[in-house]
Amino acid sequence: MTLRDRGKLKWQGAFFMPEHVKMPRDMKTDYHRQAKPIIDEYEIDEFDRRICYAMEFNLAVKLTCWYDGFNEDICGRIHYMDPINQEVRLVTEEEAAERVKFADIVAVSVIE
Repeated sequence: MTLRDRGKLKWQGAFFMPEHVKMPRDMKTDYHRQAKPIIDEYEIDEFDRRICYAMEFNLAVKLTCWYDGFNEDICGRIHYMDPINQEVRLVTEEEAAERVKFADIVAVSVIE
């Protein structure tokens, strides 16, 4: 009679609940989270000027947006500024429409 050895399988954990797997993953994302930067009214004025300049001359812009602790860069051309809904509508390089809230914008740079 031969002995059937399972190799490395016998040393692996037998059962992990989904909460046990999710907790280290959440800890890793929480570690890299950043606080939302405080933007004063002069910076908001400068963002507005850059957006209007890019709209007037049909230039591409790079908007840095803050979403839930992480910064995301969105590049494209400004299509419309909606003051009622407080958002900027832009068309990306992939011809997709994006809507960005004014409150989420952290930085604006014009790509010439």
